[in-house]
Amino acid sequence: MRIFLAEWRKLRRPTFFFGTLGSVVFVTGLVTSLLFLLIDSETGNADRGNRITREMLQLPDGFTIGFNSASGLLGLVALSVFAAQTAQEYTYGTLRNLLVRQPRRYRLLLGKYISMISFSLISVIVSAATAVGLALALSGRAKVSTDAWMTSAGQTALTETFINVFISTIGYGTIGMILGLIFRSPISSISIGTAYMLVVESIVIVAWQPVSNWLPGNLLGIVAAGGSPIGIEDVPTYSQALLRVGIFLMLLALGTATLFKRRDVAN
Repeated sequence: MRIFLAEWRKLRRPTFFFGTLGSVVFVTGLVTSLLFLLIDSETGNADRGNRITREMLQLPDGFTIGFNSASGLLGLVALSVFAAQTAQEYTYGTLRNLLVRQPRRYRLLLGKYISMISFSLISVIVSAATAVGLALALSGRAKVSTDAWMTSAGQTALTETFINVFISTIGYGTIGMILGLIFRSPISSISIGTAYMLVVESIVIVAWQPVSNWLPGNLLGIVAAGGSPIGIEDVPTYSQALLRVGIFLMLLALGTATLFKRRDVAN
């Protein structure tokens, strides 16, 4: 508990806390606004020129599309937060002091990890509120009926999307923490993590598409979306994606935690 509270004192710094949540609001707001403001655009209103039609937005889960579409960027925010908060202990030389207070290194990592998960929960709540609020505000201008949104099916869709996006966000954050422990530099950890998720995986998928079913970034995207699109074959189901990325992250986390336990603090 002491580690958890100590970590939260860092996370709640006004510049960091409101700056991070501000970026979450901006990203979610931008994605959601484009869905409605460009609904009749021929160039598309979604990622990679895709179109989310008026009929799709009027479905019970229509008001969660913006929230879900922002999940990848939300994940990158989590990756950056987890990486920076972990690696900065090496950068500022504060890890030694932390280990004096809590010599059990696994417990130290767990306390930091839980505190950052709680921060991610706040970020996801803010993202969901932003997406739903903007969807309701812009639905009239886009001539999108909101009747189905208010039904029990709509509330269920929101709950499921929230859980899936939160799980995906934790996955991204876990990768960030692992990178922070390995590279011990906020800039290096964030740069490598972001480059891998945005560039490396895309190149690998283009070069050899079948491997996409095993890449963590792609698997986390499937989890956030609640499964693969209907009609697309040779793609992992929601359960398969969750299991694969869960095993991958668990093994990588155990290996990294072991490295952290055995590594000399001075190195």
